[in-house]
Amino acid sequence: MSYIPFPNISNEVFSIEILGMTLSLRWYALAYIAGILIGWRIIVALLRRPLLWRNGAPMTEQQLENLLTWVILGIVLGGRLGFVLFYQPGYYLANPFEILKIWEGGMSFHGGFLGVVTAVWLFCRHQGIPIASAADAIAVAAPPGLCLGRIANFINAELWGRPTTLPWGVAFPGDAAQTCPGVLTICARHPSQIYEAVLEGLILGSVLLYLVWRKGWLKIPGQTAGLFFAGYGMARFIVEFFRQADAQYITPDNPLGHVIRLTDSFGFSMGQLLSLPMVAVGLAVIWWARTRKAKA
Repeated sequence: MSYIPFPNISNEVFSIEILGMTLSLRWYALAYIAGILIGWRIIVALLRRPLLWRNGAPMTEQQLENLLTWVILGIVLGGRLGFVLFYQPGYYLANPFEILKIWEGGMSFHGGFLGVVTAVWLFCRHQGIPIASAADAIAVAAPPGLCLGRIANFINAELWGRPTTLPWGVAFPGDAAQTCPGVLTICARHPSQIYEAVLEGLILGSVLLYLVWRKGWLKIPGQTAGLFFAGYGMARFIVEFFRQADAQYITPDNPLGHVIRLTDSFGFSMGQLLSLPMVAVGLAVIWWARTRKAKA
C-alpha cells in the first residue's frame, strides 16, 4: 500500500529554560497568534478604503483594536466551553476543574464561533457600530486563521481522518496508528486537517476576498458574513465524511462514531450536526441582507 510517512516535526516551535522553568511556544498557539494578527491587518486594509462600504467604514481603527480584545476572549472562552458542552459534558461535569486546563487541548470551532458572535454583538451594541458590517469584516478576516489552525492540527498529529488506501494517505503516529481495525502493518489515514485548511481557509478566503474587493459585497451589509457562515458549514460538513469521529462516540457497535446512523456504514457525525445550522443561518442572513437592500 502506498502512503505518505508523517513528517518528523516537533509540536513546539522552540523551548527555553528560564530560572528552572521551561517555556515553550507551540505551533497551535502560534497559529492563533498569526491568524489574529493577519485578520487584524486585513480589516485595517478594508477600513482604510471607505469606498468598499455602503456608507463608509463602519468603525475606526481604535475601535477595531478594542474589538480585537473582545474577539480573543470570545474565541478562547467560547471554544473551550463549546468543547466541554458539545463533546465531553459527562467527563467535565465529573471533573469541573479540568475545564480550566486549556493548555492540555480541547477547543471547539463551533463554540468559538458562538463566542465571537456574542462578543461582536455586545461590543457593537455598546459602541453603536453597525453589527452587520462588523460581521462582514470579521468574516473576511477569519479564513487565514482557520487555515493556519488546521495546519497546526496536522503538525500536532491530531484530528486525523479515517483510514484510507489512497496514495496521499498519511501514516500518523501515536493513537492514530493503533486504532485501525484489522490493519496489522501501516495504518494510513486521510489528512483531513489539510482538507479543511484548503476548503475553509484557502478556497473560502479567496472567494470572500474576491467578492469584497472586486464585486462590492460590503455594500450590502450582512451578505459577506452570511456567505462565510454557509461556506464554512458546507466545507466542514463535507470534510466530516473523511474525518475520524471523536473517541467518545466510537463503540464496537458504532466504529465510525456516527451520532445519527442511517446504515452501518453511513450516518452523520456531531460535527455535521453542528454545521447544518451554520449553513441554514448563513443562507438566511444572505436572504435577509439582499431583501433589506431591495426594500431600501
